[in-house]
Amino acid sequence: MHFFNLRHRYTRSKFTISYPDYTLNEKEHLLIVGGSGSGKTTLLHILSGLLKPTAGEVVINGTSMYELSEAGLDQFRRNHIGIVFQRVHLISALTVTENLALAQYLAKQPGNSGIINTLLSELGIEGKAKSYPNELSFGESQRVGIARAVINKPKILFADEPTSNLDDKNSEKVLMLLQQQAEKNEASLIIATHDERVKRHYDNVLDLDQEMIAEGEER
Repeated sequence: MHFFNLRHRYTRSKFTISYPDYTLNEKEHLLIVGGSGSGKTTLLHILSGLLKPTAGEVVINGTSMYELSEAGLDQFRRNHIGIVFQRVHLISALTVTENLALAQYLAKQPGNSGIINTLLSELGIEGKAKSYPNELSFGESQRVGIARAVINKPKILFADEPTSNLDDKNSEKVLMLLQQQAEKNEASLIIATHDERVKRHYDNVLDLDQEMIAEGEER
């Protein structure tokens, strides 16, 4: 993946962020860090196909994402990208298994309960397969979120502040699970965080406090 000439202008504001160009090779991992207002979540959303930048390109596997139609971008994201959100948004009326089966269906992948069961077992929540979201603890919900992000074997896995609400022990567990799933799928892992504890795990670090160029209003 590489991105270049990225700029984003915030709606209802004269504030524009220009991001540095960057190339991430296959299977490499990247940590995006920066303080509040540095634009790291915005960058994560741009790179994962959730937010169209004002200018610039994001190229994944030879495809320039923002040259795709809206429908094409949706399908590309479902097949090539997995996202672990800071807050897990599961469909409350569906069980854990049904939420994961829906992710397979939306990506036009054949339903495969074996893959779902194996993934839940790897994440240590096989006993929650028939549970509904409101029956899960925070940690269990987070693991289901990881399962949903990797169910279709994406080539790039994104995580937004995955450790921000966790103590040291659980922070280490979540990072380990993300890295294990990325390695299993031979995928790149890109994490956006302000959590200083995460830095020691990564060699590739993009520090937006140092690299970002802001124009217009002050941060």
